[in-house]
Amino acid sequence: MTDPDRAAVEDLRDLLTIEEIDTDLYRGAASAEAAGRVFGGLVVAQALSAAARSIGESRHAHSLHAYFLRAGDTTRPIIYRVLPDFDGSSFANRRVVAMQDAKPILNLAASFHRHEEGFAHAAAMPKLLPPEECPDFTGTLAAAGTAVPPTILERLAAFDMRPGPPAPRGFDGAGMPSQFLWFRLKKPMEADPAMQRVVLAYASDFALVTTAVIPHPVEFFSPRLQVASLDHAVWFHATPPVDDWLLYTMDSPWSGHARGFARGTIFDRTGRLVASVAQEGLCRVRNTEPD
Repeated sequence: MTDPDRAAVEDLRDLLTIEEIDTDLYRGAASAEAAGRVFGGLVVAQALSAAARSIGESRHAHSLHAYFLRAGDTTRPIIYRVLPDFDGSSFANRRVVAMQDAKPILNLAASFHRHEEGFAHAAAMPKLLPPEECPDFTGTLAAAGTAVPPTILERLAAFDMRPGPPAPRGFDGAGMPSQFLWFRLKKPMEADPAMQRVVLAYASDFALVTTAVIPHPVEFFSPRLQVASLDHAVWFHATPPVDDWLLYTMDSPWSGHARGFARGTIFDRTGRLVASVAQEGLCRVRNTEPD
């Protein structure tokens, strides 16, 4: 009998493994979701995968910055054109344009750095409930009476996700909307360092911009709410062990003008800070009343 969790993880690996079709030109498989908008984390992850293809094993991505330009189509593959802008002794830089119908849907720049020792410090992991004491994602939403769209469930099928309890009135001690989430792959992928970063780039788009919606009187899956990523940045501080639990802490210092800004920090189970994330997204409330 096929293990559905193992199959979901293998499907994710296949989805994030891009195909080279010409020099500096790659194709990413269409997602298995129903017709609709492509998940932003998928385009970012596939673009990072394309950028890393021409980088040697001695250098790994330390940052990426992406702008979402158009909504992608889930039923069609995405073409990635890579521009090898710079190869130095320590750093390398790649720009990537993701395209459908010969139109760009995302621009991404990624920087790669060879391993070096140097000054080091890092923020400590906050004292929060461990994953074993947090409920699973779908159970949490079901208990709150929130129905999860099937496309979201398909998108998250490879991950075990455990959201923490909300802060009082959705705010942390500094008066900012906040939430946290534990996540890991349901089965070990045993990926190399490049693929582990690609998986984390995919997961870094989970829930982040929803933090900007928490204090406002609208449900996240409500048809009144239009949410879409506008830009996304990730800084990789270490190779993320995606087969084990990772803690994603999120806060939102600002929202306004139909946009919301959110920040995230990702720690491994030992408390090591492995990545920092920032995102701005469209958070528009639409009038669904008939004209």
